[in-house]
Amino acid sequence: MNNTIKLAVASALLAAASSASAAGGIVAGDWTIDIGGNVNAYYISNSSKDSNTVLGGLANTAAGTLQGNNAQSINTGLLPSWLGFTGKTRQNDLDVEFAISLQPGASSKTSLAGGGGTENRQAYISFGDKSWGTILLGKNLGEFGRDAILLDQTLLGVGSQGVVGTAGGTTTTLGRIGTGFLYADFQGQANYTTPNFNGFQAVVGIVQPINTLNLANTAAVTTYTSGGSSTVAAVTRSLDSSGSQSQPAFEAKASYSFAGDVSGKVWVEGKTQKVDYTASVTNTAEAYAVGANVNMAGFGLVAYYYDAKGAGTTAWLMDGVAANGNRRDSNGGYVQGSFTVPGVGTKVAASWGESNLDAAAGETATTLVKKNEMITVGAYHPLTKHLNLVAEYSEVKATNHSGANNKSDILSAGAILFF
Repeated sequence: MNNTIKLAVASALLAAASSASAAGGIVAGDWTIDIGGNVNAYYISNSSKDSNTVLGGLANTAAGTLQGNNAQSINTGLLPSWLGFTGKTRQNDLDVEFAISLQPGASSKTSLAGGGGTENRQAYISFGDKSWGTILLGKNLGEFGRDAILLDQTLLGVGSQGVVGTAGGTTTTLGRIGTGFLYADFQGQANYTTPNFNGFQAVVGIVQPINTLNLANTAAVTTYTSGGSSTVAAVTRSLDSSGSQSQPAFEAKASYSFAGDVSGKVWVEGKTQKVDYTASVTNTAEAYAVGANVNMAGFGLVAYYYDAKGAGTTAWLMDGVAANGNRRDSNGGYVQGSFTVPGVGTKVAASWGESNLDAAAGETATTLVKKNEMITVGAYHPLTKHLNLVAEYSEVKATNHSGANNKSDILSAGAILFF
């Protein structure tokens, strides 16, 4: 992938639109305003061969469900279509910035449904100086798992179709989320980023605490429900009906980036949150990870590994605690190799990854997901400086604790345009 497309990806996700702006932005008084983003859509064919119960599994089941066997759809990929606005200025020896973005969906299963909905993933301000660092306040992509998703080859494609195909469609597919890393998520945060010390940099932050969607508290029933609800997919809440948590979450990351004939980045990161489930059940979710990215002469390699307790799988806190109140351990990671064809610019890549979820102490969870695994191969061709053609194949396999599994074969082809 060439540098223009790399910058455009970062622009679309992080609203750093000035990095991809050919005109350098619009000057409005003291401000430089940039508009950037992307539009993408893919034809997706999902062939699902099994109908086993795998609670929390990411492989779609066969005929008889909303997903269905040989399900077809036209949908946005992992990267949502994006319209981002940023403003930057230098005042009183401070670099000041704001970002606001919206992400429209591209899928609808029902007439007059209006598509897969619209999200607003960013709204933040930041200020600082290269001499002492930067403070960010507002909603933005989280730090834990950020590099794992930004380096994922499926960021420009589809990867796991996940829950796409449910009533009304969804805004995006899942990419490799849940089959190699926990989703970083866009969340309220207050963080501090240090200056860059010859490639070394660190981020520490306070993050909006969240409640968790439990798809599988036990193999058959759900204990923690909102307001006494008996629904199977229950939202675990804190002690009051508003769903507030008593403490925030905390994130931290340290990284070293290097350039030259061999370029790349290595990093370590962590996240923790005390979670109130009921009046008698309180646990601490914690996760740690290490990653590396190395590039040389058109070749690229990414490796990532995480380990967690009570943090669940796929998304932060999802299925992290059993009905008896005990934490479930989880871990996973992925490896990815790529090569960019000289003179052509076509990037070919292949990756494998898995996310594992253990049963909690004292828990019998035969239908709870034990492992979500995915293999992906893809080709990403820059037809122009801003337009990429994409073709991918992914095999997703979800296995429960009794050994039964579901498998999906997902073929996709489409295009993504950055501006």
